[in-house]
Amino acid sequence: MTARIFLKLIAGVFCLLLLALVTVDYFTTRVAREAYIQTLADQLTGKARLLALDMDGPGRLDQARARALAQSAGARVTVIRADGTVAVDSDADAARMENHRTPNRKELMAAFAGRAGHDIRTSSTLHVPFLYVAVPVPGGAVRLAEPLALIDGQVAEVRTRILESTAVAFLPAILLAALLARWISRRFATIMSHAVELARGNFRARLADTGNSEFGQLALTLNETAENLQSTVEQLQREHTELEKLERIRKDFVINVSHELRTPLASIQGYTETLMDGALHDPDHNMRFLGIIRHNAERLARLTEDLLTLSRIEQKRQQLEFEPRNIQALIGQAIEQVRPIAEKSEIRLETRLEPQVTEVWCDDEAVSQVFSNLLDNAIKYTPRGGSITVGARAAGQFVEAWVHDTGAGIPPEDLPRLFERFYRVDKARSRELGGTGLGLSIVKHLVASHNGIVRVESQVNQGSTFFFTLPAGESALPAAQLNPEFTAS
Repeated sequence: MTARIFLKLIAGVFCLLLLALVTVDYFTTRVAREAYIQTLADQLTGKARLLALDMDGPGRLDQARARALAQSAGARVTVIRADGTVAVDSDADAARMENHRTPNRKELMAAFAGRAGHDIRTSSTLHVPFLYVAVPVPGGAVRLAEPLALIDGQVAEVRTRILESTAVAFLPAILLAALLARWISRRFATIMSHAVELARGNFRARLADTGNSEFGQLALTLNETAENLQSTVEQLQREHTELEKLERIRKDFVINVSHELRTPLASIQGYTETLMDGALHDPDHNMRFLGIIRHNAERLARLTEDLLTLSRIEQKRQQLEFEPRNIQALIGQAIEQVRPIAEKSEIRLETRLEPQVTEVWCDDEAVSQVFSNLLDNAIKYTPRGGSITVGARAAGQFVEAWVHDTGAGIPPEDLPRLFERFYRVDKARSRELGGTGLGLSIVKHLVASHNGIVRVESQVNQGSTFFFTLPAGESALPAAQLNPEFTAS
């Protein structure tokens, strides 16, 4: 690639230099020829004036004398009478020559008018181009002529010397042009290679040499373009990954919902058909069958309610009202709601609050639902005779509340996915206990709507502790709550 660019550049420079050389040749040849002709005309004029001083008139010179004068002057000598007839010519028979008093012989017209004149034309006698110079003499004019072939030879010699000098002067220019073409070709090749990398999708490629020159500015622009393309591609990749993730979540959600609905619906349908087939009048089984139908209907109702709650939160349609609340009162209300169930299972309920923790900014219904879901899970998975402790402690601008149980604990591999929708550690037991698999997902979204986070610590056979944070003051509230119509995110 570099060689091709170099050859094109050097060829272009060579063509420009050749054009310049031709232009110089044309104008220098023209100027040199005109200058040489003018100089020669002046010289011939001077010689013609010297001849005119030695002549008394046109008839005083014979051909032999004319030839001698022509040899000494180095030019053809012609003497013309005032009427235009040729008196003598050093190179031709005067008697055979035509009358020279014609307008096309401008040098003679000037001499007959009393002044020196010169002209260039082809001789009608010898048929050779000449430079003619004529000066007046008494009774006519004397004319000297120099063949243009001699003039052209002198001009050609001058032209050759000028061309040689110019060619020698162009050698450094060609060398400099070659160096410049090599430098430019390398820069072009580097930029073109970078462009090829960009075309291939390698937007991490960068041009190292950036400066104040045009190439440097171009390299800087290409680097900025590559950075923008890289950022755009990475953004598109992130969005694509997020879309794939959302699509997987959607598919999993549809599958999970279908699965969760199928089991109770199948049970309701099966027992209903059994009752309709005659078991309705069977006192040993009808009430048990109706109880199973009712249990599955309640399970469907809980699943539907949890789905609607989660949908409202995710679609930002659940309005939250943030007000200062007493954390001890919130915990007390939550414990009292589940106390009958806990006592039935002989589970102790305890609280552990730091004295300085008194107030949180929250929506009391949302926080009550968080406590209710966590306590409900803790009671389900805590064995008879176990204990559940609810507490709160200061954590900077937040208050960290927690619910600890002495249940079976959660395996480490299940902890990262614990807050996903429909994810269960023990699926069979969860369904047996009436769980929908959405409780912890609802907890995560409600806590997030308070600008908080939720986490879990657990060890198998040693129980679990769920932590979540709530704003301790108005400054820790989410920015969206400044709008009185704040909705959860």
